[in-house]
Amino acid sequence: MVFARWDPLQNLLALNERLHELVHAEGRGWIPPVDLYELEEAYVLTAELPGLAREQIRIEIADSRLVLSGERPQPSVSCEQYHNVERGFGPFSRSFDLPQPVDVDRIEARFQDGVLTVTVPKSPARHRRIDVQSV
Repeated sequence: MVFARWDPLQNLLALNERLHELVHAEGRGWIPPVDLYELEEAYVLTAELPGLAREQIRIEIADSRLVLSGERPQPSVSCEQYHNVERGFGPFSRSFDLPQPVDVDRIEARFQDGVLTVTVPKSPARHRRIDVQSV
């Protein structure tokens, strides 16, 4: 049996961010589905971004906050009327607060078959002994 850590504050923050994205979405917009999980040495984010080229994806990180953004252009299909529209387009932005400091110099991102995988290594724990000086 596998036990998962439950952090109610993280869930509330994620819900708040999701609501913020929905309220402030410009036009139709869209929100790509994302999985974020933790390994012993790293955090791994996977996002479904079909129809995008890697040049249309931006990944930024600052102070353990990972931001994924980009824009999927509106399809240029000449037709008189759509009968069904389910695929979103336009700008998107997703941000995630990681619970531990990360090593920004070793982050890797791969994009294959419309799936982005970002591996964010955790920063090694720093330990230092401080000698007390006599005055």
